[in-house]
Amino acid sequence: MTENDLISEGLNLMLLGMGFVFVFLTLLVVATALMSRVITFYEKRVGLLPEEGIPAPTAVLGNPVNNTTTKDKDANLISVLSAAVHRFRQKNK
Repeated sequence: MTENDLISEGLNLMLLGMGFVFVFLTLLVVATALMSRVITFYEKRVGLLPEEGIPAPTAVLGNPVNNTTTKDKDANLISVLSAAVHRFRQKNK
């Protein structure tokens, strides 16, 4: 075989492979869209999905009431970190 024959065979094989992948992915997209439509139709018919979309929430969640201040949290954090450093230094003497 000559170089031209090898190049043409390579191009043919490349086009065949790319065509196969393109057809497979196209069929995959069509199958996924079809399954989505079938499931949506089934859920609407059975009554699992609302007809007009997602209902609005009925309760509004607010920020929880927290009585501890930032200063108390900082003091607590510093004491915990100091204890951890002290224990680490005792353990690794």
